[in-house]
Order: sequence, then C-alpha cells, then structure tokens
Amino acid sequence: MNLNIKIKDQDFVLHPYGATYWPEQEVLLVADVHLGKVSHFRKHGSAVPLKATSRNFIKLDQLRKEFDPEHIVFLGDLFHSSLNMEWNMFEEWVESIDNRVHLIAGNHDIISPLKYEALDIKIYSDVTVAGFHLSHHPVQLKDHFNICGHIHPGFKMRGNGKQLLKLPCFFRSQNQMILPAFGEFTGNFFMQPEEGDRVFAITGKEVIQIN
Repeated sequence: MNLNIKIKDQDFVLHPYGATYWPEQEVLLVADVHLGKVSHFRKHGSAVPLKATSRNFIKLDQLRKEFDPEHIVFLGDLFHSSLNMEWNMFEEWVESIDNRVHLIAGNHDIISPLKYEALDIKIYSDVTVAGFHLSHHPVQLKDHFNICGHIHPGFKMRGNGKQLLKLPCFFRSQNQMILPAFGEFTGNFFMQPEEGDRVFAITGKEVIQIN
C-alpha cells in the first residue's frame, strides 16, 4: 500500500518498493538500483539465485504500469560497477519502454557515458526543478528541498517482546528526503532520527509511517 505525502505543496507517492512518484512533474524517482551487483556476487562465488538478476526489472515494470511516468530519474548508483551481463538486460529494457530515462550520476556509476548516450539517456551531476534539488549524495541547501539516495537508509523497529525488525526506509528531515536503496542485496545504514525527522519504513508490500 502506497503512502501519499506533501512536501512544499507538491505531492509525492511513496511506494513499498522504495521508489517515489511525483505527479506534478510526472517523474518516477528511483535511487541506488546497483544493477550488476547480483552478477558481481555470483562471479565471486556467492550463492545468489540467477533469477535475482531480473527482479529489479520486474519491479521497475510494475512501477511503470502503476504510475505511467513521463520520466524515470535514477538518483545515482544505477550500476554497481563495470559492465557485465546485466548491462545487456538494461539495454533491452530501455529499448522496450516509452518513458524518458535520466541518470544523476553516483559514485558507483563508472560505465562510459557513451554507453548511455547510445540509449538516449542523459547524465547529470544534479538537477534542480520547482524548488527541489535532485542529487545522489545528500546536500543541505537553504532554498531548495533535497531528494537524494546514496545512504541506503534503514530503521530498526523494536517490539515489546524484544523483537527486532530491520527495514529499509524513506528518511525525511526538515529540508531533505533520502530514498531507500531500490536494488537487491544492497544493505542498509540504520538511521538515528532526531526531533522533527520522519521515518517511512517499507516492507515490500506497504509503507509504514513510524511515530
């Protein structure tokens, strides 16, 4: 189940997969997919199921069907490292869709820009639109609200019986929202909210606002 929030009089739909849809701009925002990480693990002997390589594309297609965005903006670390078999899967996916794809480059995005140019994908260091600053790394700006990735935010939910549940989350502070990592096997950095911060944990099926 999605969760709708407002930021600076704009609507944002938080999805259980960790992506965010911005209706006013017809933009789907996705952070830290880390395509190729599954293949990287398998190459180095990790017992990761081969079908996990297609999981990210299945989720992206489900988001496309649900929101029908004009633009898909990846907020950095689209690929985990250098070229491998998942680049071919990505090429086929891009050529099969009619959405405009953009990449805000992250620290893991080392694949040649010429490869993206051949797919008509533009690469940016950051983008500012309608009072919002889209970036990979978190930045603090006085005049713009920052939407970013990079951190892979997570939250530890503790129960009365000493249960502990670790979940990815959207992490919103006064002038910033950090998106969870979208990709499989990416891990989390567990946040310590301060007064005024908001945590929206995701389970894959719902988004839960943590008080």
